[in-house]
Amino acid sequence: MPGAAESIFWITLCAVLAPLLAGLLLRGRVPEVVLLLVLGVLIGPNVLELAAAGEGVTILRELGLGMLFLLAGYEVEVDELVGRGGRRALITWLGCFAVALTLIFLIGLADAIHAEIAVAIALTSTALGTLLPILKDGGLLGTRFGGTLMNHGAYGELGPIVAMAVLLGSRGLVASLLVLASFFAVAVLVHRFSARISREGSALLAAVRRGAETSGQTQVRLVVLLLVTLGVAAALFDLDVVLGAFAAGFVLRGLLPAGHESLEHKLEGLAFGLLIPVFFITSGMAIDPRAVVEEPVALVAFLGMILLVRGGGVLIATRTEREAGRRVFDGRESAAMALFAATGLPIIVAVTSVAVDAGEMTTTNASVLVAGGALSVLICPLLAQRLLAGRSHPVQVSPADSGPD
Repeated sequence: MPGAAESIFWITLCAVLAPLLAGLLLRGRVPEVVLLLVLGVLIGPNVLELAAAGEGVTILRELGLGMLFLLAGYEVEVDELVGRGGRRALITWLGCFAVALTLIFLIGLADAIHAEIAVAIALTSTALGTLLPILKDGGLLGTRFGGTLMNHGAYGELGPIVAMAVLLGSRGLVASLLVLASFFAVAVLVHRFSARISREGSALLAAVRRGAETSGQTQVRLVVLLLVTLGVAAALFDLDVVLGAFAAGFVLRGLLPAGHESLEHKLEGLAFGLLIPVFFITSGMAIDPRAVVEEPVALVAFLGMILLVRGGGVLIATRTEREAGRRVFDGRESAAMALFAATGLPIIVAVTSVAVDAGEMTTTNASVLVAGGALSVLICPLLAQRLLAGRSHPVQVSPADSGPD
């Protein structure tokens, strides 16, 4: 079995090769995250056995997962989530989850599926963190289309995270809700404490700013501390670390409501330069290609259900959205929104990991689901971008959609 140092070498090599292959050979036609997964499969214990997910690698993987969700939470505007557009996205996710539960229940009657709740949660996820680079590069952030997709993406991550905390635990519904409320209270306290000690004019804030551009990099270190603190708090409450990471992103946005360009560049460098590639590569290492090849029908069926449940729900929501008696999005835009929303992977990785650890899902089934999520990342954004090709999206978001009414 490869040691930690050897494993980290191969993982970092894959992290370098992926963008080079994507840019030089594939001309950007294949998302980099898919290449990271494929390279992870190749070096993993199921193929070449060059790397293994030992303790050191696992810590880097958890930090990568945390940074992915922290950045996703940071990009979400809380005011938009509670506005009309956000409420519409929440209702859409709840409808998707209800459809997923019904569909999985019917399939379960034939004893064709296990870990029904976990699979239903996986069907309703949207990989907002994975979509952010695509939205940024395509100039869609800040547009009406991008704002609506951000709302659906936020609930496509937050909804499954909460569902995992409430429905996949062994405490029972009431106890799980109490634990979730307790964690929320801790997150609020962390936010208030952080806001208090960093108030304008304080000596601490001045020291942080002085160290921001030095080797101290105090701002980046404080963000990492925030991520680890809420991650540890989630673990102490026996909740998944992704909840702590997503909460850390919300707290950071609350502290920096207008954004902070310098800090954002540094965080993206740390996240996309090292930690997030490690997460996707190690996720690929967990995929057993033989299990996927042996279950092609299950793989295609799972991808089809993602498109039906999540993509179909968002398609209906956007096609029926009207303003001043007119449709907000045309057919191609609605279809593109649905495809983007059906892009799932990080939550699928997280929920299958929880189900496998609980003994409710086999590693074979988990490999098939993760491979299905990887296929959604490969196929859905490409098709969505094709549908939007040549279309302009004004950089404006309706006030009715961006805040409470």
